[in-house]
Amino acid sequence: MSASARSLKYLLGWLIAGTRGGLTRAKIIIALKETPQNANQLATNLKLDYRTIRHHLEVLEKNKIIVSAGEGYGTTYFLSPIMEENYALFEEILKKIWKK
Repeated sequence: MSASARSLKYLLGWLIAGTRGGLTRAKIIIALKETPQNANQLATNLKLDYRTIRHHLEVLEKNKIIVSAGEGYGTTYFLSPIMEENYALFEEILKKIWKK
C-alpha cells in the first residue's frame, strides 16, 4: 500500500468511523460515487437537511475526499481522484463499521 493510500485509509477511518456524522459522510461519498451532484440534490436524495449536507461537504472537501466544480448554488461535487483510486479502502472501512 502506498504512503498516500495509507494516509487516506487513516483519514477515512477518522472521518467515517471516528467522528459524529461519519454515517452521513459515508452516504454522501456513496452517492457521489454513483453520480456527481450539488448540495441540493444530495439533500433531496439522502433526505437530509441542506445545511447538514453543506457542513459535511465542507469537511470532505477540506480533507480532499471530494472536489467541486462551479460556484454558488450550482456547485457540483465529485469524488477526488485519490478517493476514486482508493474507493476499496472506503468500502473496507464501511464493512468494519456495519459489522458492529
